[in-house]
Amino acid sequence: MMLEKEEKKNAVVMVEEEEKEEPELGKPRRSNYTLPGYDFNYGLYLHGLDGGVPEAICHWHVMKPRVILEKEKPRDYMTTNCQAVKDGYTTAHEQNLYRKIKDFHLNMEDERRFKKTPPKVPADMTYGRPPRPSTPFFDLLQHKYKEIWMAEQRAVIKAEKAEKKQKKRRGKFYETRTTLLRKHQPPMKEEQLWRIPHFQKVSPHLATFPDHASYKRALEVFRSEIPVRIGPLAQGIYTTAC
Repeated sequence: MMLEKEEKKNAVVMVEEEEKEEPELGKPRRSNYTLPGYDFNYGLYLHGLDGGVPEAICHWHVMKPRVILEKEKPRDYMTTNCQAVKDGYTTAHEQNLYRKIKDFHLNMEDERRFKKTPPKVPADMTYGRPPRPSTPFFDLLQHKYKEIWMAEQRAVIKAEKAEKKQKKRRGKFYETRTTLLRKHQPPMKEEQLWRIPHFQKVSPHLATFPDHASYKRALEVFRSEIPVRIGPLAQGIYTTAC
C-alpha cells in the first residue's frame, strides 16, 4: 500500500512538471504563479541578538578603549637624533646602529582610536546651538532702528565738526607753492625775439613814423580794423555786407 501511494505521488509530480514545461495545445504559456498564504513573510528574517529597544533603554553599550602597545606607536625620529648627537654618534652608520639599540616612540595619543578617559565636560554644559532671539516687532513698527541710526549719524557729524574746529585753533595752515599761486601769480618776463649777435647793435635804416607815439596810434587803428579787412594778414580791402 505504501509503495502504491508513493508511485501515485511520483506520477502526479511528473505530470505537473510536464504541464509546467510544455504549454497546453492551442493556449499561450501561463506567466503567473500562485502566491503563498497570508501567514507567509517575505524577505529575510533576522533574529535580534542585541536585546532590541528595551536593552538599549536600560543601559548604554560603550566600547572599551583599546590599549595602544609601545610597538604600535610611531617612532620619534627627532628625539632619537638629538639623543644620538648628545651621546656622540654623528655619522649615518653610527646613528643607524643607535636607532636599533634605543628606540623612542611618540607619547601623544592617536586621534583615530578611542581615548583612555573621556574628555572632561562641565556638569551644566548644554549641547547644541543657542536658540535664536525673538524678533522685536514693536521696534520694527515704531522705526526704532531708523532713529538709532540717525542719532549715530548726528553724533558722527558733530564729532567731525568739533575736530575741524580744534584743528583751526591749533595754528595756521602752512602755505605751499600751490596755495600762493592761487592767490597771486608773479608777472612773466617778456622775452625779446632772438637775433643774430652780428646784427643786435644795428639800428633800423628806415623809419616811416616821426615818433614812437604815432607808431602806437597807427598800430591800435590796425588792430581795430582786423575784423573788417580781407586777407591772412588783415591788410586787404574792407568787407561790405550785401
